[in-house]
Amino acid sequence: MSRKDFLFTSESVSEGHPDKVCDRISDSVLDYLLSVDENARVGCETFATSGLVVIGGEIGLPDLVDNDGKVLRKGAERLKDVMGRVPQIARDCIRDIGYEQDKFHWNTCHVLNFLHEQSVHIAQGVVGREGAGDQGIMFGHAVDETPELMPAPIQYSHAILRRLAEARKAGELPQLGPDAKSQLTVRYADGRPVEVTQIVVAQQHLDPKLSSDDVKAIVRPYVEEILPDGWITRATEWHVNPTGIFVIGGPDGDAGLTGRKIVVDTYGGSAPHGGGAFSGKDPTKVDRSGAYAARYLAKNIVAAGLASKCSLQVAYAIGVAKPLAVYVDTYGTATVDEAAIEAAVSEVMDLTPGGIRRHLGLNRPIYARTSAYGHFGRAPDEDGGFSWERTDLADKLRAAV
Repeated sequence: MSRKDFLFTSESVSEGHPDKVCDRISDSVLDYLLSVDENARVGCETFATSGLVVIGGEIGLPDLVDNDGKVLRKGAERLKDVMGRVPQIARDCIRDIGYEQDKFHWNTCHVLNFLHEQSVHIAQGVVGREGAGDQGIMFGHAVDETPELMPAPIQYSHAILRRLAEARKAGELPQLGPDAKSQLTVRYADGRPVEVTQIVVAQQHLDPKLSSDDVKAIVRPYVEEILPDGWITRATEWHVNPTGIFVIGGPDGDAGLTGRKIVVDTYGGSAPHGGGAFSGKDPTKVDRSGAYAARYLAKNIVAAGLASKCSLQVAYAIGVAKPLAVYVDTYGTATVDEAAIEAAVSEVMDLTPGGIRRHLGLNRPIYARTSAYGHFGRAPDEDGGFSWERTDLADKLRAAV
């Protein structure tokens, strides 16, 4: 039986964290290629350090054909046209995040582009066959702890940093820099989150004269604005920049790499993780689309009242369209048999990679916005972003069980 009274901690990192800078660049390259052709294939990795950004990986564009199927332009030739745009994409990302440091500035950092054409051996399992772009297992999770059906520690950790970034970019907090981390320890009583016992915020600041207490005074109102009433008590301990000065931030302070914050991107450790990163990958790669589908289904299971907490696993083999298995765990909260939920899942949604892309509308440039503050627990956008956060399958799931 699950524990009812415990402490649980999750962390988030801001868009200016070195790894998140890299995620943003990789996803922006993906968005650009999808805007050129919705069938673009992308596996883009980014590395960033002081004064340098290196971009590499595999990309591919299909041949351009007319209505009669005549090839007007080979995909390889089309790629040559887009390659020159990549360095500027990276600079635009760095500028939007806010880096204008002496050793990491959007206009002066070196950007090296080593992207190359996708392997034909990978493409043959996807193009025309709608098979998975790789093998692997993906997990989705949902729980009724927050309105977004997300675990509370990670949801509010994200919200704190997102609010601080909004205030910084709006000019409310010009003394702050882009790099930041947050961490919340939440106390659960009878299985429900009731208070925060520890608040950790590491926030870059531009004035070296600011003390930890000064930064705490700056960020505290924004933290209090985000957390539910009553969660901060007299006993809550604050740790704001506990090591002191935090002026050197971003890739100038620590190297960054795409895909190193997979737990931050998902459920903050509250649920299993399949191990695959999301950013820089087109939706034929089930590391991304399969995880989105699993979250979509888990969230709809909880929204339908079939359980108050749910983890869902789906497994794939490269080049094979049909998932190998679907597994549902409701942690003893299900209102119907879990086997019936598993059967209903496959009935209400086509879980082939192609079926997922069509159902969720994933072949669109909607990914740069996912690169910070979590891929889940976000409101669906009108243009199709965060489509996996909809709860439009709840009625069908209820009917199917």
